[in-house]
Amino acid sequence: MESKTDDGLVATVELSAIEDEEVLNKMLDNAKDFEERKILRAALRDLLKKKRDKREQDRGSRQQDLRQQGLSKGGTTGGAVSIGRASMNQQPPTNKTSGQASPSAGSKASPALASAQKCPSPAAAPNLKNVKQMLLDWCRAKTEPYEGVNIRNFSSSWKDGIAFCALVHHFFPDAFEYYTLNPTKPKENFELAFSTAEKLAGCPPLLDPDDLIRMKEPDWKCVYTYIQEFYRCLVEKGLVKTKKRL
Repeated sequence: MESKTDDGLVATVELSAIEDEEVLNKMLDNAKDFEERKILRAALRDLLKKKRDKREQDRGSRQQDLRQQGLSKGGTTGGAVSIGRASMNQQPPTNKTSGQASPSAGSKASPALASAQKCPSPAAAPNLKNVKQMLLDWCRAKTEPYEGVNIRNFSSSWKDGIAFCALVHHFFPDAFEYYTLNPTKPKENFELAFSTAEKLAGCPPLLDPDDLIRMKEPDWKCVYTYIQEFYRCLVEKGLVKTKKRL
């Protein structure tokens, strides 16, 4: 599978046919030319994106199948009408504490609620301020040696993707070459950081690069939630030693 052009560079056309990321990783380890490594890294990113898109497509298909199964189990149209009439005659359950009606388990969430659930607010934690500051200090300490990174918050400090890459690179320095990153290409930086964290730390890609680059500044709750998850994954793998879970 390893094919080279006349000037010694790996042929991009041949790389696009490789579907095993381990093969690309081995080729990257053996590469000695800068341009060759650049091409290999691009091919690896494309492969990871292809696999991620395939997982999303499969997940969507499974969800569609489940919805179809739910509709088929619901019975005929007449049965659905009967159920609807019965539910209209029932009073919604009330919350014993507040006296207010509680939403039913089958009711659909409003768009605002769905948006809030996408990036869950960490405000439920009783010591949010202390935990948030501790996590921010941890990020700052791990990325302090990295050029171009100055973490002051969980929003604007992460907008070009470089801070994410620096944090991931600190724990996986052989995964990619940090000093070749370009801060004017935030989407590529986001994709590289999230795919590397997913592959090597088992951290799910909770953030969407396309959403991040559309915003003037990332939502701090989304970034904070992702960093918390990355931290927990590192703890589970034994890469971070701590008695407290952030």
